[in-house]
Amino acid sequence: MSIKHFLQFNELSRDELDYVFERTRWIKQQFKAYKTYHPLHDRTLVMIFEKASTRTRLSFEAGMHQLGGTAIYLNTRDSQLGRGEPVEDAAQVISRMSDLVMIRTFEQDIIERFAANSRVPVINGLTNEYHPCQILADIYTYIEHRGPIQGKTVAWIGDSNNVCNTWLQAAEVFDFNVHVSTPPGYEVEPERAGLYGTDHYEEFADPMEAAKDADLVTTDVWTSMGFEAENAERKKAFADWQVDADMMKVAKSDALFMHCLPAHRGEEVAAEVIDGPNSVVWDEAENRLHAQKALMEYLLLGRIETPK
Repeated sequence: MSIKHFLQFNELSRDELDYVFERTRWIKQQFKAYKTYHPLHDRTLVMIFEKASTRTRLSFEAGMHQLGGTAIYLNTRDSQLGRGEPVEDAAQVISRMSDLVMIRTFEQDIIERFAANSRVPVINGLTNEYHPCQILADIYTYIEHRGPIQGKTVAWIGDSNNVCNTWLQAAEVFDFNVHVSTPPGYEVEPERAGLYGTDHYEEFADPMEAAKDADLVTTDVWTSMGFEAENAERKKAFADWQVDADMMKVAKSDALFMHCLPAHRGEEVAAEVIDGPNSVVWDEAENRLHAQKALMEYLLLGRIETPK
């Protein structure tokens, strides 16, 4: 099988992603039933972190262990990558000693250069531009709770960051709509988001208008990693972009709320929303584990027939 990477959400087709979701469902069932499933026995995942993480490290490391493989953690501060070794050289060496690589870093260019020189699949664990594994889990969570996402409306409230960019890519793949509302100066940059058209998203100056009749309302922290110096300025700019109970009331009555976490209650989301009945953030977080297991299995083994 030719090498497949997962560097942006739209690198896998809708058919491939539907397959990954079906495998996610089955793999999660095995986990919940305490059934051993080790398709990746004797396989090694190398996890390279330039940006700190809780959910990404835990979900990949635990996931690889649960699939029967081994995960090795590398931090750029503790390796030659942090001492100036070219990304291309590191990719040549690391990919000769492992079966799969996950990278969580800053610029997308870094992971693209690594993948271009890798002999094994590379997964984007997060970059400044994209967060495909998060949206893989988010869409699976929506499907799990509400069924197909095709034709639905997702309201994105807040910064047009890497998570927002990936929602926009996913909308083109799965044919749903994204309503984006950001403060002035923080709007979507279509080229940076990797978009080829505007058929699946619309921008709103008023966040309440963006949330109106939405099937899903989602947001993220106002200050992403790497932008800490802008924190005070962003708090002022985003003050009217909090997802609160009033905003959820204008969405559909059964609208879900999602947040990729960590969350700051009282800033981008009110406590009554994230801890309320429409919030699925804990299912969303857990599904990072199961969706990534299905992704790793697919990248390494290709399609496997799912038992009925």
